Amino acid sequence: MKLHKKIKIFLVLFCLPLLVVFVSNYSIESFAKGKTYSNVTLIKKNKVGLVLGTAKTLVNGRINLYFKYRIEATVALYKEGKISFVLVSGDNSTKGYDEPTDFKEELIKRGIPSEKIFLDYAGFRTLDSVIRAKEIFGQEEITIISQEFHNERAIYLAEKHDIEAVGYNARDVSRRYGFKVQVREYLARTKVFLDILFHVKPKFLGDKIEIK
Repeated sequence: MKLHKKIKIFLVLFCLPLLVVFVSNYSIESFAKGKTYSNVTLIKKNKVGLVLGTAKTLVNGRINLYFKYRIEATVALYKEGKISFVLVSGDNSTKGYDEPTDFKEELIKRGIPSEKIFLDYAGFRTLDSVIRAKEIFGQEEITIISQEFHNERAIYLAEKHDIEAVGYNARDVSRRYGFKVQVREYLARTKVFLDILFHVKPKFLGDKIEIK
C-alpha cells in the first residue's frame, strides 16, 4: 500500500471520531444555551426538581463533591420555593449501592420533608432518569439538578423526548478533581446521538407513580 494512501486511512480513522465528538459536544452546548441557571432567583418554578444521582463517597472514603454540591443545589431550590418536590434518580443495581437513598437521607438532614422526596431506583443512566421522569412519574416539565455539563446533556435528552426542561447548576469541581468525569462526558455526549438515532429505551419502566 502506498504511503499517501496509508496516511489518508490514518487521518480518516483518527480525525473522524474527533469530529463526531466535537459536533456532539457543540450541538448539546448550543441547544442548552439559556436553559441552565446558576442563580436560584432567576430560574423559573417547576413542581419537581429531578436530581441526577451519583455516589456519595469516593473509593478512598471521602465525600464525593459532585454529591455534596448537588445536595446543596437541591436544598437551595426547595428553600427558595422554586420546586415543591424532589425526584432523586440514581443507581440501585446492587444491594450495597443505593444512590437515591443516600440522597434522600442527606436531603432530610438539610430540612426537606421526607414526603416531598420521591426516589427512582432505576436511574442507571441519564437517559433512564430523564425518560422515567416522564413515563413513570408523569412529569412533562422539570428542573434538572446537576453540574452544568451534565445538565446540558440531560436537557438535550429531555427535549428530544418531549419534556420541557431547565437546569439548575450545582457548583462544579476543579478540573483536576473531575478530570475522569470530564473525559467520560465527551463520550457520553457522543452516545446521546446514537441513543436517539436507535430509539434506546430505559432499562426498566414499570408502574406509574404519582407525585403529589
